[in-house]
Amino acid sequence: MDRVDPLHLDGRTFDMASSTASRVDPDRPTRFRYRESEGVVSGDYTGDTVTVGRFVGTRVGDRLEVAFVHALVAGGAVVSGTAVSRIEAGPDGLRLVEEFELDGVARTSVCTEVTPEG
Repeated sequence: MDRVDPLHLDGRTFDMASSTASRVDPDRPTRFRYRESEGVVSGDYTGDTVTVGRFVGTRVGDRLEVAFVHALVAGGAVVSGTAVSRIEAGPDGLRLVEEFELDGVARTSVCTEVTPEG
C-alpha cells in the first residue's frame, strides 16, 4: 500500500454499511476488495444480494469512478452500471460515500473500511 497517499485503495477491504436503495444485511454485508496501481482501480465484491461482482475504474484524489457488473442472488439477473464515490478519511479508516440515481431518485450508499483488527 502506498503510504505517501493516505487515500490509496490497494489492498483495502470495505463492507457496505448503509444504502438508501436497499436494506443492508448487517450479518452478511456486501464486501468489496480493492486493488490500485497508478490511479487504475479494480476489484471484486460479494455478499448480501450479490453472488459475484467485479469493478474497474480510476481514482483521482478523493474521487473514485468505476464501472461494475454483478449477478444478483435473487433470480441471478446480471446488473451493470457506473458509480462515483467520494473517499473520506476518518479515525477508523477510510469511508466511501457513493451518490447515485436509481429510478429517478437520488440515492446514497456508504462503505466502511474493514481494518485488520475488525
